[in-house]
Amino acid sequence: MLISPRLEELIKALNGLPGIGRKTAQRLAWYLLSADAEIATDLAKTIVDAVQSYAPCGVCNLISESDPCPLCASADRDDSQLCIVENSGDVHILENMNEYRGRYYVLGHLLSPLDGYGPEELGIPKLMELLAERKPTELILALKPTAEGEATIHYLTQIFTEISINITRLSTGIPFGGELEYSSALTLANAWNRRYSVQ
Repeated sequence: MLISPRLEELIKALNGLPGIGRKTAQRLAWYLLSADAEIATDLAKTIVDAVQSYAPCGVCNLISESDPCPLCASADRDDSQLCIVENSGDVHILENMNEYRGRYYVLGHLLSPLDGYGPEELGIPKLMELLAERKPTELILALKPTAEGEATIHYLTQIFTEISINITRLSTGIPFGGELEYSSALTLANAWNRRYSVQ
């Protein structure tokens, strides 16, 4: 099948989204080109509006429409706990669990030198400022159990050895290589409630 350069560009753009393989990207591209032009135009406008309306929270890096984000601005959150996650989607998943009322810090990336993410991309100075300001007694590492997640947990644990803080991580129940977003609420709640110290 002949795919024009412009169509190939659309397929590659869709393929760049997480969880979208090449075949799915092709199906989506053909759908957008075959559907009423208003559908594609509305989708493009919605994406542009969202991208222009959201930005990382200046305190915790959660992608939000406000700065600080609603979680950082809330006086009802427990300052004694700080949960470190990879991305904003993880915060949403943990909030839906209804087990946690503490604060969050979004790293944005896990350590992955092959992908160009080293320690400097984790925003450690900003995290240290947050720790000094909020003075939590527990630091919860809610990172996915992959090689990158384990490397990040090890790195963070080494950094925080000088600080008098209890460092915990999620328990088993989430398979190695698994994503938090694919875990059931029950599995995630079990892993959360059985978290353990990593010091």
